[in-house]
Amino acid sequence: MKINRIRIFKTGLPYVGGAYVWGAGNAIETAQASVVVIDTDAGLQGCGEFTPCGENYMVAHSEGVEALARLVAPQLLGQDPRQVGCLERLMDGLVQGHGYAKAPFDAACWDILGQACGQPVWMLLGGKLCDGAPMYRVAPQKATDETLAEMQRYREQGYRQFQIKVGGDWAADIDRIRAGVDLLTPGEKAMADANQGWRVDNAIRVARATADLDYILEQPCRSYEECQQVRRVAQQPMKLDECVTSIHAAQQIVADHGAEICCLKISNLGGLSKARRVRDYLVDNRIPVVAEDTWGGEITSTLVAHFAASTPEEYLQNTTDLMNYNTRSTGVGGAWAKGGKLFAPDAPGLGVIPDFESLGSPVAEYTA
Repeated sequence: MKINRIRIFKTGLPYVGGAYVWGAGNAIETAQASVVVIDTDAGLQGCGEFTPCGENYMVAHSEGVEALARLVAPQLLGQDPRQVGCLERLMDGLVQGHGYAKAPFDAACWDILGQACGQPVWMLLGGKLCDGAPMYRVAPQKATDETLAEMQRYREQGYRQFQIKVGGDWAADIDRIRAGVDLLTPGEKAMADANQGWRVDNAIRVARATADLDYILEQPCRSYEECQQVRRVAQQPMKLDECVTSIHAAQQIVADHGAEICCLKISNLGGLSKARRVRDYLVDNRIPVVAEDTWGGEITSTLVAHFAASTPEEYLQNTTDLMNYNTRSTGVGGAWAKGGKLFAPDAPGLGVIPDFESLGSPVAEYTA
C-alpha cells in the first residue's frame, strides 16, 4: 500500500457562543481548521485535523500545516501509511519541531492503519480502557452571572466538570472562581484555567485568596518554572497544560513532582504517536491526564475520543467534545457526546470521514 495523494483543506469553525474569551485578553470568534486527507493506491483514505485556539496559540499557526506540507508531502508520497512509526521519524528528520503541523498527517496514517487492520484506533492503542470518557465544559470569561447561567445549562446536559476561564483581571478572577465553585453540587469538579495569563505574584494572590475552595488550579503562568513558584504556595491541586509539550517536559514534571494532573493536547505534543508515549509514561507514574487538543471539529474530536477511550479510566481526569463548540463541521460521523461522556466509534480506523461539503476545495494537493 502506498500514499498516492495528499490534500490540505481549510475552513473556519465559528464558536457557538459568539466570542470565546480566555487568558489575558485573548478572544476568538472563528478558529481556523486545517484538514489533511491522505489517499492510497489501495483505495483507503485517512484524515487528520489541526485547529489552534486562535492565531499563534502555543506558537502554532493556522498556516503551519500548509507550510509543512510543502516540505514533507513530496517525501510522504509513495510511502506505506501503515508504517506510522517510520513516517513519524521521516517527518521529524525532514523538519525539526513544529509537531502541531505534523499531527494531522500522523492522525491520517493511524486512520488508514486501523482501516487496513479492520480495527478502531482505540484498539490499536491498547484497547478500550474507558467506555465513555467523562467530559468537562468550558465557561469562557464573561460576567459572573452569565458564567453561572452557562454552567447551569451544561449541568442540565450531563456535564459534571467545569473549566472556568480566568487569567485576566486577577482580582475579578477571585470573585469568578468563588462564584463558580459555590455553584458546584456534590460530585462535580471545577478547574480555574488561567491559560498562562497571570504574573507569578498575582497568581499567588489568587491562590491565597481562594485557599478555602476545592478546585483545580490550571496553568496559572506562562512557564513551567513560574508555575512551580506558584505551586510552592498554592493549596490547590495543580494542572499543567500549555507547558506539557514533550516527553522531556513530562519527565521533568515527574522528577519534580510538578503537577497533580497533566493536560495532553495531542497537537501540542506532535501527534497521536508522541501523545501516546507521553500519556503512558505519566500514567505509569500515577499522574492523571486530560485527553484533548487545542481546538477542532469532528475529526479532532474523534481522535481525542480514541485517545481517551484507550486511557485507563482511573487516570483519565476528563476530555471534552470540541465538535460541539462549533457551528460548522470538519467531518461526518465520528465521536458523539451523551450524558456528559464522550464515546469513540467502533468502526475501523477513526470512524469519521471528511465533510467535503463544509471543507470546500483543497488549498493544496500533492500527487504521486
